[in-house]
Amino acid sequence: MPTIGIIYKIFNQSEERLSMSFSSLGLCDELLKTVVEQGYTTPSLIQIKAIPAVLSQRDVLAAAQTGSGKTASFTLPMLQLLSNDPTKGIITQAGTTQNAASPNVKQVRAIVITPTRELAAQVALNVKNYSRHMNIRSAVVFGGVRIEPQISELQGGLDLLVATPGRLIDLYNQRAINFEQLEILVLDEADRMLDLGFIDDIRRIQMMLPIKRQTLMFSATFSKQIKLLAQGMLNTPLLIEVATAKSTINSIKQKIYPVDKERKSEALIYLIKKNNWHQVLVFSRTKQGADSLVLKLEKSGVNAASIHANRTQHARTHALEGFKSRNIRVLVATDIASRGIDVNQLPCVVNFDLPYVPEDYVHRIGRTGRAGTSGLAVSLFSEDESKQLQSIERVIGRKFERLTLPCFTVTKKRPAELLNDNDNGDDDEYGNFEADPKPQHRGQSQGRKNRK
Repeated sequence: MPTIGIIYKIFNQSEERLSMSFSSLGLCDELLKTVVEQGYTTPSLIQIKAIPAVLSQRDVLAAAQTGSGKTASFTLPMLQLLSNDPTKGIITQAGTTQNAASPNVKQVRAIVITPTRELAAQVALNVKNYSRHMNIRSAVVFGGVRIEPQISELQGGLDLLVATPGRLIDLYNQRAINFEQLEILVLDEADRMLDLGFIDDIRRIQMMLPIKRQTLMFSATFSKQIKLLAQGMLNTPLLIEVATAKSTINSIKQKIYPVDKERKSEALIYLIKKNNWHQVLVFSRTKQGADSLVLKLEKSGVNAASIHANRTQHARTHALEGFKSRNIRVLVATDIASRGIDVNQLPCVVNFDLPYVPEDYVHRIGRTGRAGTSGLAVSLFSEDESKQLQSIERVIGRKFERLTLPCFTVTKKRPAELLNDNDNGDDDEYGNFEADPKPQHRGQSQGRKNRK
């Protein structure tokens, strides 16, 4: 059985990081040029530890929070490894297809598996940007769109493929992809894949792949389930734990406003207009709630759109692109759909509903305050969310000051009224699939339903 290797634990910004540069991590000139063009100057903590480990071709199990730079920590060294041996490459300098073992049979040398379509698209975009000075052929595949163009793109083989689990299995079953030459497997946000019930899909994919490969697994936490999954998939991995929830959000200003539940929409509109927020990511606990909130925002003159599992892939892509270009002022998202939302210098995140899982709070607010910039996270808190707030405070190690919004004084309610507020009758609409007392069971049923 695979064993766990060396452990790095880093909980704050250390002097080590300040003295490091990307050139000291062993990256090639082409990637260093790209890093400069992307505006990066100093590597993050996860990049300092993970990039050399990946370049050494070791298996890696890494825990890093949202906004820590984890995508680049596996993408940059993976691209370098793929470019090191041109005889194995899919694309030659002449631009022709080449594979020593079996030419022109849908070979893929590296796969990155993500839990959501949005995250897959974001990772694929990063791959394209980072490999602009390299001879690397890459693509992305996910459900919700026609499979035929994806099959066509795979015909000539790829160096790197980004995929969601369901669509990858579909392509394999249709003999549209071949894994005989696979060198690297990456599981991105492995904890979320388990939450969504993808464990069976991951096991199926594992059986499709060569035993001899480099495997990289990235997760927000080292849960028992993650460690068990790693034991079955990784060979003597290097374990890297970087940044706790506390250190990840130090640069983010967090505000809590107690508001009556039925006045949350009104309070949100008030804050947007009073503070003249031009780009706001709002988190709703339910898909139904997200759509309802968009209607109220639009009615008040605030341009808004929603993104969740019930929307078509075209609608989700359109909403995300509109938000990034600032044509859409407010994007209302559920936790699952938000994976892959990566907006440079996003100024503000709002928790319209507090999440049931406290770690999701860290994921949410980690969308702002990235890359050393300051950020603002605002939470609208109603009394029926007291347990969620207490759990969040325990996880991040601080107690929030309850701030007061003018004209939104909280109405004191009797216990019976609070119970009625909490029983909203829309359990099936939960966007994060984690409201059920048995989250693993709910994750499996919903995840299977939405796996593509």
